[in-house]
Order: sequence, then C-alpha cells, then structure tokens
Amino acid sequence: MRYLSAFILFSLSTAVTAADVASTAKISLAPAYQEPFSVEALMQLLLGLVLVVLLILAVSWVLRRFSGIAPVSKNMRVLGVMPLGAREKVVLVKVGDKQILLGVAPGRVSHLQSFDKPVVDSDEPGKGFAHRLSEAMSKQKGGGNDEKTS
Repeated sequence: MRYLSAFILFSLSTAVTAADVASTAKISLAPAYQEPFSVEALMQLLLGLVLVVLLILAVSWVLRRFSGIAPVSKNMRVLGVMPLGAREKVVLVKVGDKQILLGVAPGRVSHLQSFDKPVVDSDEPGKGFAHRLSEAMSKQKGGGNDEKTS
C-alpha cells in the first residue's frame, strides 16, 4: 500500500509539472506580433520581388538563346523579303547555288519560281530587293524591259 500511495503522489506531481511546462512552453513559443509595414517586412517583400523578376528575365534569356533553332547555315539563307500586304510577303531564299522565290502567307508557303543564275548578288550593295526582283521576273518572262533605273 505504501508503494501504491507513493506511486500515485509521484504521478500526480509529475502530471502537474508536465502540464505547467507545456502551458508555459505554449506561451513562450507563440510568435510576437509583427507590424506588416515594418522596414524588415518591406525589405523582404522587395527582395522577393527582385528575385522573381531576375528569375523571369533569366528564363526568357535562356529560352531565346537555346530555343532549338538550328544555327544559320552558309548554304541556305534569306536574301530578301518584300511585303505584299498586311500578312503576305515574298521571300527570296538562297539554297546552295540556286535562288528560290517563295510566297509566304499565314499557314502557307508557296513556291513561286526558282532561279539557276543568281538574281540578287548578296555581296553587292546598291539596288533594293524589290527592284532586282522585278528585273529578274521580267527577264524570266522574256519581256524586253531591261531598263535600268538608278
């Protein structure tokens, strides 16, 4: 009986002590009130904003830099573009030794004409693409309009 009474007293005293410790721990661990517009909170907000903007810029640079598009080839390149309308244009492309005239519209690319001899010399500055193209088209049709205007 003596042991039982000692055990009950011991368990009651530890239960009260554990409850007191738990209640004081809850009070001491509760976060203190922080002002939402304090200097620390604003600095944390601005730092987070700057980091997010820098992350967006870095991702956009990486996507532009490594977009999966093959590098420009010396054997194939665009020599000139002439807009025909709001969304239509004529593109002269050099492929190897040939030059190909393409019509480009939304959702469609059409082959217009191929030239075995160069229509536009890409190394020679001077006349514009539109003028040279009209000269080449008139020569291909067999028309005698070989007037050269500078």
